[in-house]
Amino acid sequence: MTKRNFWGYFVPYGLWLGLFVIAPVALIVYQSFFNLDHQLTLTNYADYFRSGVYLKMTLNSVWYAFLITLFTGLISYPTAYVLHQLKHRQLWLLLVILPTWINILLKAYAFIGIFSQDGLANTFLRFIGLGPHQLLFTNASFIFVATYIQIPFMILPIYNALDDLNPAFINASQDLGATHWQTFRHVIFPLTLPGVKAGIQAVFIPSLSLFMLTRLIGGNKVITLGTAIEEHFLTTMNWGMGSTIGVVLIVAMIIVMQLTNDHTKGAAK
Repeated sequence: MTKRNFWGYFVPYGLWLGLFVIAPVALIVYQSFFNLDHQLTLTNYADYFRSGVYLKMTLNSVWYAFLITLFTGLISYPTAYVLHQLKHRQLWLLLVILPTWINILLKAYAFIGIFSQDGLANTFLRFIGLGPHQLLFTNASFIFVATYIQIPFMILPIYNALDDLNPAFINASQDLGATHWQTFRHVIFPLTLPGVKAGIQAVFIPSLSLFMLTRLIGGNKVITLGTAIEEHFLTTMNWGMGSTIGVVLIVAMIIVMQLTNDHTKGAAK
């Protein structure tokens, strides 16, 4: 590759990275050091770490993100495994991807209709004699909807990991007398862990900063850092504190990425 070709590839990528990744992060970090009077200060960080409210929001965000990721993984791995065994698996995979083409706001409003007092869920509960229940504006409904929305993003990396798995390893395990469960436990699952880790990154990190679903589905009963950021930027206009919370989320995301990175590749090299 010539030097001209190298710069031809690098410049567009460098501009995109600088404008849409580095610059916004730098702006958030910069803004976090200013108070409401636009004075340079560390008060925002001091208030955040001394406030029980913000620390509770942080724990809530991590806890909800953990639950969403856990339930998503428990559903997605078996689904990806079954999809990989099907004859027309590309068609079924397309059906899994299709919901991601629908705007998240439209999906949230659809679930509002399903979980409402006269919605499909309560109609079914009446039919089986359990009567109507308050399904909307609860923690369970928020986790359910968030899990549903995030499932495709967990299935895809797991499916790709299964698709990249060399069948020779499975055949060798079976030839040596291993059962299907032993083959899955000692061969398939360990070799597809990079896909699971990639799925965790794709689900856990966005789940940390959810705010639209907390309002529409959780009814403001689910309070997370994403909700606090929205409040500070759009209601209280305290951009400094909102940026501070954003910095905390960025640090949390970096930690998650480091914990879920595939370090075996580096060790193998």
